[in-house]
Amino acid sequence: MMKRRAFILACGSTAFAAGGGGRLKIGQIGTEHAHASGKMAAMRSLTDLWEVVGVAGAKGYEGVPSLTDEKLLGMPDLNAVAVETRIEDSCATALRCIEAGKHVHLDKPGALKHEEFKTMRLEAEKRGLTVQMGYMLRYNPAFVLLFQAVREGWLGEITEIDAAMGKLGDAKQRGILGALPGGGLFELGCHVIDAVMTILGKPQAVTAFSTPTRDDGVKDNQMAVLQYGKATAVVRVNHVDPFGGPRRRFNVTGTEGTFEIVPMESGRVNLSLTKARGSYKKGMQSFQLEVPKDRYAGEFTDLAAVVRGEKKLAWDAAHDISVHETVMRAAGVWQ
Repeated sequence: MMKRRAFILACGSTAFAAGGGGRLKIGQIGTEHAHASGKMAAMRSLTDLWEVVGVAGAKGYEGVPSLTDEKLLGMPDLNAVAVETRIEDSCATALRCIEAGKHVHLDKPGALKHEEFKTMRLEAEKRGLTVQMGYMLRYNPAFVLLFQAVREGWLGEITEIDAAMGKLGDAKQRGILGALPGGGLFELGCHVIDAVMTILGKPQAVTAFSTPTRDDGVKDNQMAVLQYGKATAVVRVNHVDPFGGPRRRFNVTGTEGTFEIVPMESGRVNLSLTKARGSYKKGMQSFQLEVPKDRYAGEFTDLAAVVRGEKKLAWDAAHDISVHETVMRAAGVWQ
């Protein structure tokens, strides 16, 4: 476990490296996911890496050929597919792409049922195909630096992680959450749990809490405690927080320091160290890292390098399967 965790942390710190070579071909199935248009824009912006050959979905994108699933997957020179369907359809769609011999970018959280997700993920592994989960925090510069800090021991032994990822959900959002048994923590908290487990691995135990603010059956205010041998991680997801965006945070504390990112995707870091590390001094310091305007570009830059065989994806099937299980436990829907 420790060797695999070190590998994930090491690869995560160099995720943006992509070499030369001709453009790869990619398509998209589904336009219903909340990230669908953003993922399409990211792929189309990386013109030196990807040629977007088509989209199959309920709605199209100007300048992108609209195709059926079968037509898209039938292209022999298609390298990868971004799956951006509804969560109910995402895993089955990913499996069809894998069976067609394509690499997959699968948006989060991947599946409603764990056995379906596990089967899909292991089938890709058996065929030597990559499934890249759509967890964009993996590629955020502040998280890349955090993974480096943990890997190189800047913070000592990790004793706690405290994270919150909330928002003020409107009526449409509440309708989406109400259809998910795991609520907001399943739909949004999966991003945070993936980052927690990149650092600490699979927890020994998970305790889920849900305190809904209304009587409409929506799990809009949740918390989970992930327990480890010498650490705990607390994850909160609150969909009735009017300042949910700016309050999003990720704080890691160890025996020799603390690394805090707030707001979560801002690149703003508060770092406290018991001794100087690299270019960072002993004591407390705050700094701003440059964050790319496109939050998804790093994902598809990394995927191109993986598809070309220039590197392995840092997050393997065992990690993704463990994350999916932990997300379901944290959301109170594990069976």
